[in-house]
Amino acid sequence: MDVQHIAEHAKLKGINLMGTGDFTYHLWLEECKANLEDLGNGLFKYQDIYFILTAEISSIYSKKGRTYRIHNVIFSPSFKTADRINETLSRYGNLASDGRPILGLDASELARIIFDIDENCMIVPGHVWTPWFSLFGSMSGFDRVEDCFEEQTPKIFALETGLSSDPAMNWRLSALDRFSLISNSDSHSPAKIGREANVFDCDLNYKTIREVLRTKDKKRFLYTIEFFPEEGKYHYDGHRLCGVRLSPRETRENKGKCPKCGKPVTVGVMNRVEQLADRPVGYVPGNSIPFVNLVPLDEIIAEAKGVTKASQAVEREYLSCVYKFGTEFEILLKAPKEDLVKNLPSRIAEGVLQVRQGKISAQAGYDGEYGKVCVFSGDDKKETKEKQLNLF
Repeated sequence: MDVQHIAEHAKLKGINLMGTGDFTYHLWLEECKANLEDLGNGLFKYQDIYFILTAEISSIYSKKGRTYRIHNVIFSPSFKTADRINETLSRYGNLASDGRPILGLDASELARIIFDIDENCMIVPGHVWTPWFSLFGSMSGFDRVEDCFEEQTPKIFALETGLSSDPAMNWRLSALDRFSLISNSDSHSPAKIGREANVFDCDLNYKTIREVLRTKDKKRFLYTIEFFPEEGKYHYDGHRLCGVRLSPRETRENKGKCPKCGKPVTVGVMNRVEQLADRPVGYVPGNSIPFVNLVPLDEIIAEAKGVTKASQAVEREYLSCVYKFGTEFEILLKAPKEDLVKNLPSRIAEGVLQVRQGKISAQAGYDGEYGKVCVFSGDDKKETKEKQLNLF
């Protein structure tokens, strides 16, 4: 995950703009400064790929007798601002300890500090439904954005949905209607870049992107690319040590306890959404940004070949497919059916088309275990899930 390889994999995916991640870590910030061309408009460039300065802060703190654990993503419009942020935050903890430093800093105080340094910064609560480290997390979060950010709340205008939820789940909360819902891949390796993404039609500069998100501009923020949320690590409830996966209904029937060991289960994203929702499943707000669920191409190839994603055969086939079409997103989103059938192995073309139609079967992730999405023979699966995937 250096600048060169991030850029290379972004090109393969079909991504123009990447977040740097981890600008609070001194060695990574120096690499970014050494390799990224400052465009003078809040964005940076390496070869053909644009970058925006981002970092993630883990806040662990006590408030009104309860401990909270919140992850927030910070966007900076310049290296100068990033340096000032690092200088200030270093007083609250050791920024050199990790790429995502842990600070004993209230999320509202973190926001005040950041916006005092530069009002053009953005703070986006990360993966807002994850049980252990998020704004709405069942084990460590709040019930309302206002309870977390207090007087800084009006300056928060975007939320990151995370891998285990999609926008449709968030639409069930009317309190979230004013927020732009963004989806990021949270990639810890180059191959995972682009498993989620945001699709814009706007000028590539920091000010414009910030304004699009602040105003939730549907003409310029076109849609988001999403995991099937069942594949996320915390979609369902459960107890990983016992291998117990529970739907929200099953959790209620078991009074929140693991049926094997009797200990409390980790309450996942779907359950937490149901706890806070004031709308039924399927409700679509008038100002909502559309989305599309995808399965990464390497997963489709691996299933088509009956091998693991890490197989060299998958890597070879992946590169062969991408070179024919230009990018992975061209294959997954845009290429006409006849072109897919003509230029891809038949089984892989079939898999791409299945995913476009939402014809997959899913076994939900729980308590830190990724879920499993099966593209083929979905009609034979017990938990078949079909979605009409309309981009607009």
